[in-house]
Amino acid sequence: MAEPQRIPTVNLGSQGLVVSKLGLGCMGLTGTYNHPLPEDQGITVVKHAFNKGITFFDTADVYGANANELLLAKALKQLPRDKIQIATKFGVLKLDFANLHVKGTPDYVRSCCEASLKRLDVEYIDLYYQHRVDTSVPIEQTMGELKKLVEEKKVKYIGLSEASSDTIRRAHAVHPITAVQIEWSLWTRDIEDEIVPLCRLVLVET
Repeated sequence: MAEPQRIPTVNLGSQGLVVSKLGLGCMGLTGTYNHPLPEDQGITVVKHAFNKGITFFDTADVYGANANELLLAKALKQLPRDKIQIATKFGVLKLDFANLHVKGTPDYVRSCCEASLKRLDVEYIDLYYQHRVDTSVPIEQTMGELKKLVEEKKVKYIGLSEASSDTIRRAHAVHPITAVQIEWSLWTRDIEDEIVPLCRLVLVET
């Protein structure tokens, strides 16, 4: 295998996670906004990204109804695991953007993690996100189970996706949050009021 090119790395959060500055979001490999790629082409895309210096790959259990994690696993088997950072997510039962069904109970958190570990065929997940917050379950309960998974070395770092500032604060009080995944663009600037300053405080300065 040719020596991969280099992309600068960055510290993600303050807990020690280092990733390539550019990551690959894998959702499109198995559809959602487009037709799924044939498996061999999807694997080629992942390997090409790695050879161009990308080491950070983002997936989720709900992408392609588990197929995305399975595809990524096949690609990563051909790459050095110790040079790759895998981010995956739990918490969305069905990818229906008009009406997302979410779940964040402790038993569900654990079952999702175990299933993702099996599909990805890895011993640990580098960054494990709660894909969407289940407001019917106190975030402290969800985070409590995620903390246990970190202690058991099944997960290295914890992230939140589309979380409010209050949820980030409460979650971080249970266990340090490494990353918050949320839209920040010219079109969406409202997170600059509370969430960005909070993340700079709790994710960078702790």
